[in-house]
Amino acid sequence: MTDLEIEITADLVHDLLREQHPDLAGLAIREVVGGWDNQQWRLGDELAVRMPRTERAPDLQRKECRWLPVLAPRLPLPVPNPVRIGEPSARFPKPWTVMTWVPGEPLDQTSISRGDDAADNLAAFLTALHVEAPDDAPISSDRGDHPKKCADGFDFFFHAVAPDDLADDVRAVWNDAVAAPEWEGPPLWVHGDLHPANVVVSDGTLSGVIDFGDMFAGDPAWDLAAAWVILPAGAASHFFDAYAHADDATIRRARGLAALKSLFLMLMGQNGDRGLPGGKPTWGPAGRAALDRVLKGRLM
Repeated sequence: MTDLEIEITADLVHDLLREQHPDLAGLAIREVVGGWDNQQWRLGDELAVRMPRTERAPDLQRKECRWLPVLAPRLPLPVPNPVRIGEPSARFPKPWTVMTWVPGEPLDQTSISRGDDAADNLAAFLTALHVEAPDDAPISSDRGDHPKKCADGFDFFFHAVAPDDLADDVRAVWNDAVAAPEWEGPPLWVHGDLHPANVVVSDGTLSGVIDFGDMFAGDPAWDLAAAWVILPAGAASHFFDAYAHADDATIRRARGLAALKSLFLMLMGQNGDRGLPGGKPTWGPAGRAALDRVLKGRLM
């Protein structure tokens, strides 16, 4: 059940397509496991239906429909693009979308074996994405700030899951990020939620980026944390050489944010192992591996 207390089934998705987009109703529908704000259904070979499952999901979908067509043409990796918009109806009271399908396997269910190639792909992607955002670009309400403004969130995750034998090292990474200077450049386009479940892998390398619902204009350090959260051990240095736009302060902030994101993934994994709502069992191992990379991956 969703926050909307409506069970989303294949029959419901089919009926909505038949009512609003009948030319797509004949395509095969199959559920895609995962998702946080949206429940996703594969539609044929090239499309996906995204059904909002939380109260905030419709606004995130509207943001994607507004901005992805603007951003996608210049991005060097495949990203979802809106194809159709489903209107609220008596059957389902929220808007929903049909997006292009990004082929590949989510990183939380596989691994990257070609680290340098993946680092080059991520660097090219973020170089293309991280340009000055327009004045009407969205601003995030829960991310995008300097790490020092995220202390409560970090402390919560830290006390919940930080391993005792690593606690001092994790805290040191965070404190260094908090002490780093703030971003002084113009607000840049930022994906905002790069973690293993939001990128896909093919042939051992990064091949696509999904779920732009949290995109915002702000500090690129929030994306650069992916150098540790997504890439395999040893690839962060290669990534920052290829990205070539991050100064010392930005890298320090990014590393601290990578520690925060790693702890969050570990907590969601722990919740999944315990069968708690919202838990993601596959995120735990991904988070712990990312935390190890953060602690071993100082660049300066």
